[in-house]
Order: sequence, then structure tokens, then C-alpha cells
Amino acid sequence: MQKIGIIGAGNMGGGIAQKTAQEGLSVVMVDIKEEFVERGMNMIRSTLQEAVDRKILQAKQVEEIMGRIHGTTNLEDTKDCDLVIEAVFEDLNVKKDLFSSLDKICDEKTILATNTSSFSVDGLAKETNRPDRFVGLHFFFHPAKNRLLEIIPGSQTSPETLAASQRYSKLTGKTDISVKDAPGFAVNRFFSPLLNESIRVLGEGIANIPTIEKAAMDCLGIGMGLYDLMNVSGIPIEYHTQNTLHETLGSFYAPAERLITQFESGELWNLEGKIEEDKIEAVCDRLLGAVFFTTTSLLDEGVTDIMDADVGAKVGLRWRKGAFEIMNDVGIEKAYSLVEAVLKPFPDVDVPGVLKAQKEKGKPWEVRYVKYSRDGDIGRIMISRPDALNALNQTVVKQIDEAFIEAEDDPQTKAIILEAAGKAFIAGADIKFFIDCIKEDRISDNYDFTAFGQEVLNRIDDCKKLVVAKMEGLALGGGFEVAMSADVIVATPKAVMGFPETGIGIYPGLGGTQRTSRFIGKALTKYLIFTGRIINAQEAQRIGLVDYLFEPNEIDEKILEMINAGTLTQQKGKEEKDLSEDWKKIKALFSDENIEDWLKGNNLDSDDPLVAKTAKTISGKAPLALKFTNQIVDEGFEKPLKEGLKEELAHLHEIFSTKDALTGLTNVGKKDVQFEGE
Repeated sequence: MQKIGIIGAGNMGGGIAQKTAQEGLSVVMVDIKEEFVERGMNMIRSTLQEAVDRKILQAKQVEEIMGRIHGTTNLEDTKDCDLVIEAVFEDLNVKKDLFSSLDKICDEKTILATNTSSFSVDGLAKETNRPDRFVGLHFFFHPAKNRLLEIIPGSQTSPETLAASQRYSKLTGKTDISVKDAPGFAVNRFFSPLLNESIRVLGEGIANIPTIEKAAMDCLGIGMGLYDLMNVSGIPIEYHTQNTLHETLGSFYAPAERLITQFESGELWNLEGKIEEDKIEAVCDRLLGAVFFTTTSLLDEGVTDIMDADVGAKVGLRWRKGAFEIMNDVGIEKAYSLVEAVLKPFPDVDVPGVLKAQKEKGKPWEVRYVKYSRDGDIGRIMISRPDALNALNQTVVKQIDEAFIEAEDDPQTKAIILEAAGKAFIAGADIKFFIDCIKEDRISDNYDFTAFGQEVLNRIDDCKKLVVAKMEGLALGGGFEVAMSADVIVATPKAVMGFPETGIGIYPGLGGTQRTSRFIGKALTKYLIFTGRIINAQEAQRIGLVDYLFEPNEIDEKILEMINAGTLTQQKGKEEKDLSEDWKKIKALFSDENIEDWLKGNNLDSDDPLVAKTAKTISGKAPLALKFTNQIVDEGFEKPLKEGLKEELAHLHEIFSTKDALTGLTNVGKKDVQFEGE
């Protein structure tokens, strides 16, 4: 996928064009008038300039991005696009006419997509002769910044079109969720009624706007109140969305009276007033009751699943937790009662069947972050906790184990691909768990978590089926260790990896000291862990830590092609890599005879710039973590792998009991952390 057409140069179309071009794809952006195209191009440039001002981008990069966008009023310019996305205003007839025209203009290969938030994907696909190459791609504002993308296949959308849509999502740094073609799709189905319920609360005189704003921010963990958001995004959008839902879904979704009058007035909500703290709990109950009803309705109707519904809330709406996670927090019994209460004014509406069944079970929802599926004879294990960069915690590790057992036991699966949603592969372990264990004198829980993690990675290592780690983003600490337990690591140039542990007072405990040394030797392993250097996929391949490197738009195809041909095999550790001069020098510098100088800080005054710079980096790491790393690498290297891994466990209680561990873990991301060596 190389060339993308965007129809519409407004806020949505321009934002989609910007993000697509930022990620290296060519864009044709079309609008009906030259002035609209020019305005869209100016908006994109202005947004990019903000990134320059914030030192996120350089001026040269802005010119490169703008150079990939061709603005035009000629629809014919989309003829040879791989994908054309419609992002015009929500007028059904306009959209129908547009797709009818695009169908005649575009090549057979071109996939047509709608960004509609209101209309049926199937209904629009009927305007074309390519319903198999038609899909819904629902972006969220601002599409250049908001990572969520709802992918909505129609009833005739082909598996190839769905796969291409997912590939476009990955190429443009989106986190996609799968949603059936249903009113409001997934996120708008529960978000718009939440706004509507907040207006009902106002209309009934239960609380004023500032109180409702505070309640929403408290119970959903959001940084902007619901009324403030409506003022920014537009009250007409909420009014029209709610009307659309009402037309198809029934009385609960009817627009609140105050919403109608506010829309007709053309005025913004007045956010001034005093917060009434004693009313916040009652407001929270109402808001949560509406959210719990609509999200369980989605489940009841098979529109989406728990994982994707919660990802939609956390990534698209930036909630602290998803609805099902919140239901587990408040308890299923209370969640049920809140839904019953919110439905009392609507006698024709019943509590969703899945919520009734869950109440009868008396158990919390099983919120999954890891999912196993099969694509033909290829098993896929997807880690989806993108809001936390897919960080490992007890639940995630347990679910990875369950997914691998399911994949290995599936007789129709010949190979397993391990992949992750969002911009990270796995960004290490969940630091909060480690901190809580230390502060609550539960270091044995840290040990148990790590020991179980090692068991899981050993099972992956021992799997009789080919296991491929597909790495397209950040892989730090435990994430890098998970990837190394696979038979093969296949990465894109966007992947970066490393071991930051010594900078937070600990050492790698899931095989980082052992599997790494068996691939690249002790010297380079110690260098990477001592310094915490983050390396890109190209460097990792050169030194022997990544097996294959493919461009983002070809990685899936290459993996499947090589699996089927039987040519996707481990390259790590097979032979001595032809190291560059820099890496050869580093290898020599970290040989056994030189290690004591690094540990004692003797190289800080070196005349060699590389040595001095490396020494300065190491001086900022925790001394005890460095000492243990050196010892564990040495002692484990001469043993069989599983015996070597026991060396990592043997010193866990000691390292987590140090003051430096607590200092480092509680200051993650901060510069100039001072370690005491205690």
C-alpha cells in the first residue's frame, strides 16, 4: 500500500491526509473547490508547524511531509490509488454520489472506504460494483493525533480488504478495533448516549454543569469535562448523532430536551458555576449506568467484544479505564443496579442479556488483553493493551500463556505469529506492580511474577511449532525478552529495543542476561545492559538480535510467504556476525579483562571519546544492578539455558530489597536519578 486518496480537505480529511503523509505514504487530497484544497493544505502546514515549535519535528521533515501530499479538485487523480477514504460531511446523498463516481474512476484494485459515523457501510457499498473492496474506516478527532481507528467491514467485505485496512492502520500508527456495521459502530454507541445522559441529569435539576463535569472527570478518569468537550467538538454533532441512534435503536437514545433546545439556540454551554460535592456520587451513578447499558448492549448484539470496547474507550476517548474494567471495579451487582435505575424511565427497554447472565454468575467480566485467532493454518496471538504500551503485568503474562497453549494445541495451526496493537510491541513490565510489592513488603510477589514469566517464555521457547515475533514498535526490557523467546524475530525499521533496567535500579529477569548472551556473546550483552542503549532494528540485525528486517507495508506478506516456503528460520547465533568497526571496538572494550574498569568507573577520564561517553552513561546506572548483571551473565553463560535463567531468579530478592531499586522504579523517566549503591 503506497498511495492513498482522501476525499475532503476539512478537519477530518486534512487530518487523515496529514497523518498518512507523516508515515511516509503518498496522498492525493481532493475537494470540490481550489480554495477548500488550499485551506486544507494550510491547516496541515499549521499543525505541522506546531510540532516544529514543540521540537517534535524539524522544518525539513515538514517539507518532506507536505511534498507527499498532492492537493487537487480533480477526482480523476485518485484513479491509481491503493485506497481512497471518503471524509466529506454527513450527507447521505452526497456520499452515495461520491462513491458512485469513485467506482467508475478508480482502478479495480482500489479499495474504497467511508469515514462515516452515522450511515451504514453496507448501504454505501451498494452504490458501487465493488462491495468486496469496500470498508468503513472511522477516524476520531483529531485524526493526526488520536490513534483510534474503527474498522467496519460490510457484509461482503473480503478478508483481503480487511487485511489491507488493518495494514493501513498499522502503517499510519493507528490502533484499530474491529466493529460490525451497526448504528454508532462501537465508540459513538456508548459515548454519545453518555453525553446525552449528562444533559438529562442537567435537565432534571439533579446537578449543575460544573458538578456534572467534575463527576465525569472523576468516574471516567478524563481530563476534559463532557460539556467542555461538546463546546469544542460542536453541539450539532452530538444532536445529529443522538438523533441517528434514536431512529434505529429506540427510546433510550432519544435526544434529551435540553440538548434539543441548546442545539436550536446555537449557543455554547455555560460552564460557570459552583461544584456541589454532595451531588457528585449521584451524577456518577447516572453516567456509569448509561455507559454500562450501552456497552453491554454492544456485546449483546455482537457488535464488538470486551477487549475492543475497552480499547476504544481508553485510546479513542482517553478514559483511564474501559467500561468493563470499571464494571469490575464497582462490582457486577452494583453495575446491574445502575443500569436498572437508568432504564426506569424507559419501560420498553430491558437490561441486556449478557449483563443479566453475568450477574447470575456473580463473577467479574473476563477482560482480555491477549487474543488467539487463526488465519488459515497460521495462528495469531495479539497483545492489545495499547493504552499502556502493552506493558506486562500478571494478567497479561497469564493470558499470553493461555493463548500459546491454545495455539500449540490447535491441530490446524502450523506456525504462530506473536504481535501487538498500537505503537509498541511490549514496553517492558508494569512498573507500578514492582513498586507496590516493595512498599508493601511483598518482594516475594515480584519473585513469583518473574518466575512465572520465565516459565511462560520457556514454554514459548520450547514450542514445537514455529513462533515468530513480529516487532513493529518499542520493545523494552521484558518486551525484548518476550521477543527473544520466539524462534524468529521479524522487525520493521520502526522497531527499537533495549534493556533500560540498570537505569531503574534492577536487572533483566526474563532471560535478558541469558538469551542475549547466547546470541551475541557476553561482551555485547553486558554493554547493552550496562548502558541501557536503545538500538534500532537495523543495528539489532547487524549484531545478531533480529533475524529479518522488512518494510512495514510488506512485513505480513513476507512472513506468510516465508513460512509457507519453509525459509523463515532463526539467523541469530548461527555464526559470528560481521560487526562494524564500532561494534568490534565495543566488543573488545567489554571483554572480561576490561569489565572491572567499567564497574569501578575508571574510564570517565579516558581520552577516547567513545570510552568516556560510555563511562559517563554507565555512571548514571545503579551500581548494584551493574554488579549483579555482570555476575549473572558470567555464571549463567557456561550453563544450559534453563540453568542460566535460574541465576536471574537467584538474586531477585536482593536486588528488589535495595534502596536503589525503589529509587529507580519510582523515578522512571526522570533525568539524573541519584543511586547510592545500597
